[in-house]
Amino acid sequence: MAVFHINVFLLLSLLTITIVTPMNGFKPLGVHEVSDFNRSSFPKGFVFGTASSAYQYEGAAFEGGKGPSIWDNFTHKYPEGKLSGGVNPEGIKYYNNLINELLAKGLQPYVTLFHWDVPHALEDEYGGFLKRRIVDDFRDYAELCFKEFGDRVKHWITINEPWSVSMNAYAFGKFAPGRCSDWLNLNCTGGDSGTEPYLTAHNQLLAHSAAANLYRIKYKSSQRGIIGITLISHWYEPATIAKADVDASKRGLDFMFGWYMNPLTRGEYPKSMRTLVGKRLPKFSKEESRELKGSFDFLGLNYYSSYYAADAPHLRNAAQPAIQTDSLINATFEHNGKPLGPMSASSWLCIYPKGLHNLLLYTKKTYKDPVIYITENGRDEFNDPTLSLEESLLDTYRIDYYYRHLYYLETAISMTGMV
Repeated sequence: MAVFHINVFLLLSLLTITIVTPMNGFKPLGVHEVSDFNRSSFPKGFVFGTASSAYQYEGAAFEGGKGPSIWDNFTHKYPEGKLSGGVNPEGIKYYNNLINELLAKGLQPYVTLFHWDVPHALEDEYGGFLKRRIVDDFRDYAELCFKEFGDRVKHWITINEPWSVSMNAYAFGKFAPGRCSDWLNLNCTGGDSGTEPYLTAHNQLLAHSAAANLYRIKYKSSQRGIIGITLISHWYEPATIAKADVDASKRGLDFMFGWYMNPLTRGEYPKSMRTLVGKRLPKFSKEESRELKGSFDFLGLNYYSSYYAADAPHLRNAAQPAIQTDSLINATFEHNGKPLGPMSASSWLCIYPKGLHNLLLYTKKTYKDPVIYITENGRDEFNDPTLSLEESLLDTYRIDYYYRHLYYLETAISMTGMV
């Protein structure tokens, strides 16, 4: 039974707050304008929150009965990665104390079961999410959490951003375990960027389905909770009004968002992926398809960035197959000298608040109007060591950043009635 370290969402989590800083070249709104827009601007039932993840805040790397993960993160509950290795009571105690303290302070925890920290024992034994075996280990781990904490936890998230795992860990080699194709010259530890991203995404979907259906069948009626999954997606604006670019923007969404939402709502991958990826794309059995469809009570949605998408048919002639070129799009932050929005410190994060609005409307229309929690949204900062603490805490630009995203969120709610 595997240990996938828990991440706990603080409060009734709708908005995850990350580090934010001034938008270069983007003049903020006046404080007087922002003051007219507050919690009461949103309908009853809308909830605010904040979040953290185990690897980012817990510390104490060598305490609490830890067993190593592929991030050398806390894997508290099963030091050896499986039930056969024994249950770690210190890990159970830690999370019981955390959950109890949150509730005592009036905070409702939203718990994420997996935020990328596969136990190293399972990576060594069979390759982690590269193998179907991990589905059973993940189901067992999830059941332990339901048994131990489900009397108090009423919102479960199975997996956070499976796209980030498949792409960054198995296409680009930037995340643990650092795999990609040798010909990309990215200093990876082995891998195949044309097959492994699809395989690990497939197994993450099956792991989610196994855990979610177990909860619904065995625990939901007595514990009265709900379970979902968190996906990340950019928004893709067509680079031009040409049909080829409009279609390219749709493929961009298919290869990031539809890759997961299509199986979760229709039981199969998007047609564009099946056509372009061909035999490298795994297939679901009839039973797997049936169990995947509708296997979530809510969708956690992480939004950060948007891109222009232009058709790139020349990528069909790529020398080696890779997920980086399979979608046949050229994604950029600028087209004909026109930037889509200001950039953050991260090279991948273009600030485009309207993209959140567009993504919400697209999700409602395309994927059967799911219940949505916006579980992450934010930006990082350029480091300026010359600033004093007082100067660093002047949050006018950060207020402006959230103002704009919340404005477009509220607009989407007003247009559709979604909450």
